[in-house]
Order: sequence, then C-alpha cells, then structure tokens
Amino acid sequence: MADGSADFVLEARERAHRAAYDAPIELLNPARAAAFRDDAQWAFFDRLRKEDPVHWTPDSNYGAFWSITKYKDIIEVDSNHQVFSSASGITLTTKEFQALAAARTEPSAQNFISMDSPKHDEQRKTVSPAVAPHALAEMAPVIRERAGAILDSLPIGEPFDWVDLVSKELTTMTLATLFDFPFEQRRKLTFWSDAMTQPVGYGGVVDTPEARAKAIADCFAFFGELWNERVNAPPKGDLVSMLAHGEATRNMSQQEYFANVNLLIIGGNDTTRNTISGSVFALNRFPEQYDKLRANPSLITSMVSETIRWQTPLAHRARVALQDYEIGGKTIKKGDRVIMWYVSGNRDEEAIERPYDFIIDRPRPRQHVSFGFGIHRCVGNRLAELQLTIIWEEIMKRFPDIQLLAEPRRTYSIFVKGYEEMQVLIPRRI
Repeated sequence: MADGSADFVLEARERAHRAAYDAPIELLNPARAAAFRDDAQWAFFDRLRKEDPVHWTPDSNYGAFWSITKYKDIIEVDSNHQVFSSASGITLTTKEFQALAAARTEPSAQNFISMDSPKHDEQRKTVSPAVAPHALAEMAPVIRERAGAILDSLPIGEPFDWVDLVSKELTTMTLATLFDFPFEQRRKLTFWSDAMTQPVGYGGVVDTPEARAKAIADCFAFFGELWNERVNAPPKGDLVSMLAHGEATRNMSQQEYFANVNLLIIGGNDTTRNTISGSVFALNRFPEQYDKLRANPSLITSMVSETIRWQTPLAHRARVALQDYEIGGKTIKKGDRVIMWYVSGNRDEEAIERPYDFIIDRPRPRQHVSFGFGIHRCVGNRLAELQLTIIWEEIMKRFPDIQLLAEPRRTYSIFVKGYEEMQVLIPRRI
C-alpha cells in the first residue's frame, strides 16, 4: 500500500501528536472529528490515560464534558445506570444542535437506548427476540447465501471499493431482513443511516441542513407506512411488527417510534459494516496475522472479536450524572455530561496487552468495551459477530488475498469510527 494519501495521514498524525502534547493538559479536548477522520486521535487519548484519565473539558464545540478514558473506569460508569443516565442522549452533540433542541416547544422523543430503567428494559425486551439465538440460527443460512453471492460478484484483478460492494451490501441486506423492508429498496437504509450520523458537508452524503432534514423526513414517512401496514396485520418476527404489537411499545407516540427506528437503523448498519471494512484494513496493516489466518482459518472466531476491539466502530457513548460521583480522584457533579471513550478503553495498556497490535489469537479476544456494559450493552452484538464470522468463512473459501491499495477514506465523526471508501484488489480466486 503506497500512495499520497498515506503520506497525508502520516502528516496529520504528526500534527495531532504535537497538538495533543503541546497544549496544557487542562485545555486538552479529544472530541475532534478531523482527528478521527485522519486516524490521528490516538495521541490525545494516550496522554489522557497517562496523565488525566478522568478529564474535564470546560468548553468545546460540544460544550463541557468529562472524558473517561481507562478501561476499568469505562466499565464502572457504563455499569452504573443508577448514577449515570442515558435519558439526555448517548452521544456528544454540537452546541448548535443543543440550542435547536432547547428551542423546541414539545419534548423530544427518545429511543430505548436513551432511556433509563424500567422503560428501557421493557422496550429493549420487545425487540430482543429478533436477535435471540434461535432467530440468529434461522438467519445464518440466509446471511451465508448472501455473503457468497456478494463475494462471487466481485471483480478479480481490478480495483474496487470494498466498503460499497461488500461491507454496505451485506449489512444492508441483513438490516432489510430484520425490518422486513422492501429488499430492492434496501440501499435507502444505508443512505438514511449516513444522513443521520454524518455531519452536513465534510464529504458526507448530504451537503445542506435542508437535504439532511429531507432525508430523515423521507425515512420516517416510509417507516410510518410500514407501521400502519404491520399494526393492522397479524404479528410477525420483524422489528417493525414487534414494535407495533409489543405490549410496551404499541401505544408509543409516533415520535418515539421514529426515535427507535433511528436507533435500529444506525445500530444495525454502521457498526457491523465498519468492522467488516476494518478487518480488511487490519489484516493488511498486520500481514503476519493474515498469514496466520490463512494457515489456520479456525482463528476466524477470535479474529472477529479482535477486529471489533481493534476497530471500535462506535468511538464513544455519553451519560449524564444524576448525583455527585467520585471516580479516579475527581468529583463529577450532578448534571455533568460524561463521555466514555470506548476507542481509548480498547487501547488501555493496563487492561490489554499490546493494545495497538492486531493479534488474532489473543487469549481473551472478547475482552473489549466496544459493545458497552450493563443494561445498555449492544442488543445486536451476537448478530454483528455472526455476520463478520460468516463473511470471513466465505472469503477464506474463495480468495487467498485481499490487497489494500491505498489509505482508506474515513468517516468525519467523533461517534461513528468508520470508513467511507477502501480501494482493494483481489488478485485471483482459489
């Protein structure tokens, strides 16, 4: 892999390293979308873990917040839903977005991941059967058939975008199945997910606030029709039908339903798709691990867990303290926003040996914080692992090598840690 983009990223990382270490520690702000886009965020978190692991940023584009950067502290906060509430949202939002939210006259609707118990538990229980073990067992052959068809359609000996032709396609197919969404229109789900998560401009899918608002309105209008269709039909096993007929959700407001649709689209799309792309990137960055996988394909299961850790597809989650709380020698005050930087916890040298290395046969590969902990642990974590496992089982049957041709283009976001484009080449089939 050699091109000018790699040099650009190297320069960006060097600039970020200087910015991270030249600033006084009390002024350090790790919430920089440009740094994540350039894969240059690491120095900020390295310094914070060493010098100030529970760190207060008094002002930023996202307002004031605490950064929790150590593995053990993240688990402590994430597991304590009695003190740290999700009800004010689970991500850092810009001051502009906060002002718009404050100006609304009607209360904003929440999805279940942005709720506290007991309502969270009731709504989560409604949709969890869609990703329960018996449901995954039924879904696995379908995912495998689709994965094989996707891989068999790829060009050999010609460059192509892995993100578009493989990562997006497989995850969108699975998401369409979960929603029982019109299959031929499945790429709408990809577009809507990107419109919801990516900032306007900066290479995202929408260039203006109006275009973003229209995309979201179109999404909710479509899902409003699906609700009306499913609520008047016998219950089925798709997510929309589960919400429409669930005891805890059938009387939810339209806005609350749309909030849950937002959550399920993003959760079912961004995380798995970016980890599929991340697996190709990691194996190319650590070619000795690729050799190890070729020699022993039974390592796919542990490789999948290692990829989820190493990639960390969602960089952070947010909470708000309901009372004063002491952690790491600091006192978090009631009402303070607290950010658990999963991306930092997964690089904590005190918890994970050689955390920057991609090691597919780690003794404890599932020791990571990518899925969260406690009541908000990712409901679809086993589905994500299943899709990654199947795609790599099918890859290993077909291709001896997938070559990364250039530095990938990454997502401009402090939340979704992903890839917009990844040019690769498959030299030959097995």
